[in-house]
Order: sequence, then C-alpha cells, then structure tokens
Amino acid sequence: MDEYYIIAGLGNPGRKYDGSRHNVGFDVIDELVDRFRISGPVRFGKSMTGKGVIGGRKVILMKPLTYMNLSGEAVQEIVSYYKVDPADHLIVISDDIDLPVGHLRIRKKGSAGGHNGLKNIIQHLGMSEFTRIRVGVGGKPDPGADLANHVLGHFTGEDKTVIEEACRKAAEAVECILEQGPDRAMNLYNTAKQKKKKDSAGPADGGGDEAVAERKRGQGAAGSEGLSDSAGDAKKSEEICPL
Repeated sequence: MDEYYIIAGLGNPGRKYDGSRHNVGFDVIDELVDRFRISGPVRFGKSMTGKGVIGGRKVILMKPLTYMNLSGEAVQEIVSYYKVDPADHLIVISDDIDLPVGHLRIRKKGSAGGHNGLKNIIQHLGMSEFTRIRVGVGGKPDPGADLANHVLGHFTGEDKTVIEEACRKAAEAVECILEQGPDRAMNLYNTAKQKKKKDSAGPADGGGDEAVAERKRGQGAAGSEGLSDSAGDAKKSEEICPL
C-alpha cells in the first residue's frame, strides 16, 4: 500500500440537495464510508474527506464542497497535494441522466458527456484519462420538463429502491477496481446495453452516445451524513451553480 487512491463522489453540499438525483455520487461515498469504516469526516480545503483502506489500497474519499460546476477545483486540490496520477489513482462517481435509473457505466476515459462536474474536473486536470463510474438516474419524464428540476429532484417509489441498490453496486465496483482493475469491474458491473426507445433515457452502456448526452443536457445538472458538509460550509456566490 503506497500511494493513495482518490475516490471522488460528485454532488452539491447542503441538506436541501441530500438524496437528489444529482447527488448520487455523494450517496455512493456514504455507502463506502459505512461499508469500510472510513475515518472522518475531515475538512480538507474545498472538500470533506475520509481516509481508510478498500481492497487492500489506501484511499481518500472526498465530497467536493464547491457545488457541482466547480468540482474540478476540489479534485485538483487533493490530486496535487497527494501527488497522485489521475490516470491510475483517481475514481470519480457521478450521476447520468442518459442511463436508466440504477444502471452503471464504468469507463477509464472519455468526455464529460454534458456533465458539468466532470467537465470541470477534466478542465482542471488537463486530461480526461481517469476512471469514472456513472450511475443512471433516468431522463426527464417528458421532453418539455425542466432539466434542473429533474436532476435536483428526489427519487420516489420504485426508483428510490432501485437507486439504493445501484449505490451498493457502485460501492462494490469501487472495491473491484481497486482489487482487480477497471477492466474487470467493467465486465462485472457495466449494465448491458438496451435497445433505445423513443424519448427514453438513452443507452445503458457503451461509449458511442457521449455527443447525444452533451446535446440533451445542455448544462450539467446536482448525502447522508457519511462525509457531511454540515450544510452551511460551502461558499455561495453567483459563480456557484448546483447544475
């Protein structure tokens, strides 16, 4: 166990965003905290963090406190401080409106796919070669619905049960990546492709639809107490946006 692995779950700080579609990255971090008894939380610059061991690897779990559109500031801060290579030692967990609810897609590199959190991380790191786990939260209920309301909204009914299971699977996928590598995790946890339906949320796996995702999202869109930000810690300004 030498270098730390950075596990970043994306979301928005503040209790009003807890449990929202845009905060599933935070929810996966909370699952990891509980499952592996991660220490913390500790404030580190622009993040809440915790340290521990997963799959025999030293890890730092983090929740950016910057709001979604500035996630790269927090990730870059920790990556630089611990001098890790993002290509090998960074895993980012985010929501994806272009995957059906509960579906997972693991990739070792790629574009932001319209997600402002991933976009900002790529911008600050100057590279897109890092492992990411996307958790499907489903598309808008109808084409005319407001995207912000959708992603900042909360799961209900069966979707709530499905997303809770998806967060557990995503946590298992993190452990698999650390123990056996991302290729093995992709084989085990990527949800099989489904035939695309009209006005559906999009494909569940594969990398050919990133451009479609970019157009659909326009602007990217938003935990439990595992690494809580205490609701009031994050800076607020007109430059900060939960989308």
